[in-house]
Amino acid sequence: MDEKWRKFHHFMKSEPNLQGALAGISIRTRKTGELLYEHLGDTRLHPASNMKIFSCATGFAVLGENYTFSTELWIDGEIKDHILIGNLYLKGKGDPTLLQQDFEYLAQVIKEKGILEIQGDIIGDDTWYDDVRLSQDLNWNDEHYYYGAQVSALTASPNQDYDTGTVMLTISPGDKPGEKPTISLTPLTNYINIINRAITTESHVEEGESEITVIRLHGNNDVVVEGSISLNSESLKEWVAVWEPTDYAIELFQNALKKLGISTSGTAIRGVTPKQASLLYVRDSISLADLSVPFMKLSNNGHGEMIVKELGKVVKGEGSWDCGLNVMEETLNTLGVDTSKLLIRDGSGISHVTLIQPNEISKFLFRIQEEPWFNSFYRSLPVAGNEDRMIGGTLNDRMYGLEVHAKTGTIMGVSTLSGYLKTKEGEELIFSIMLNNLLDEEDGPDIIDKLVEYIISEKSKTIVS
Repeated sequence: MDEKWRKFHHFMKSEPNLQGALAGISIRTRKTGELLYEHLGDTRLHPASNMKIFSCATGFAVLGENYTFSTELWIDGEIKDHILIGNLYLKGKGDPTLLQQDFEYLAQVIKEKGILEIQGDIIGDDTWYDDVRLSQDLNWNDEHYYYGAQVSALTASPNQDYDTGTVMLTISPGDKPGEKPTISLTPLTNYINIINRAITTESHVEEGESEITVIRLHGNNDVVVEGSISLNSESLKEWVAVWEPTDYAIELFQNALKKLGISTSGTAIRGVTPKQASLLYVRDSISLADLSVPFMKLSNNGHGEMIVKELGKVVKGEGSWDCGLNVMEETLNTLGVDTSKLLIRDGSGISHVTLIQPNEISKFLFRIQEEPWFNSFYRSLPVAGNEDRMIGGTLNDRMYGLEVHAKTGTIMGVSTLSGYLKTKEGEELIFSIMLNNLLDEEDGPDIIDKLVEYIISEKSKTIVS
């Protein structure tokens, strides 16, 4: 064994915060795939968001880099004297990129088609996917956070991070202590009901500390804002996942129609686009290659789950987790992964049940370098120390000055990092580091960064036996 890896092994074993934890590590050469070092490399461990490596790659392999998600406008009546006598259908087909301005654009399309009045209903059709909103292993207390948002084929995002099914709250201090903070919403919507129990406190000159919590109550869209915000604090941004994203999207579309003076006599409801309806317009999302940037850089859970359901819909005719995960496993097998050794339960990695071996991840990262879509995959990985969010992503404040392109992962008790690096000697390596059973997962990034820095900085010295 190379002396470097002997030293690395001792360095890893001496880390005090790994006592009682599991450290699965797999390191290969990027050129040949030769396994240089492993520790618990064939032990199944929770990957957290390293699962996205598989879902992103599978999306490219099955759907293609140029694949887009569409949103369609349909009508089932006729247009006479600027009046649609019939229903207007907004059919979602898994587009995670719909913003408020996109609903306004779709409303403008309606107006440009000569429709100023709708004598019928506004119907949102989300049947492209099934109606199971949350993955099977999502913790119940995560469902109001942006990373636990419900999945629907018809949904909306507040900004170009594309956190589907969420609303962004901007919370600013009041004018004086004792006043409630002001809260604005992006997008502008009445879909959630803000219960403001927070208070503005005296200024803390040094830090301007604030302690705000935002919780959506289960089963409805009452959002409770509690805690305190300092008078001299900057505005805070918080994201909250809505209950039933389809209705959220319908409301945004209905508001956009009203804004343009398009009147309706019916109601806004969920339903199914009839076979005899006529297609009016199709809006396509950005390509999967471009979507993979916020997906992987920002570790967007919603994108991972929507890709899984899209795989199921496109290949099996059913937009469900069961069908999508079945397609994923079939595809991974063709890409050299022994899925009989794995347990995969979702596309995002939020599951505490999913189990993957570090050696399978590193082997997969080596294998896919031959794929025609690899450049898009590689571009999607966070880049260490790059402060541009859409380049550095979740590594934007880690490992400054080191050449690391890798996917992060964090759930309770778990911290992971897998990807590609270059040592100070110019050697290119593939690595997977999976820390499980940590007492505090927040210790994980520091431990991993120390290990990666050691790998990059320590010189190789071959032992001659």
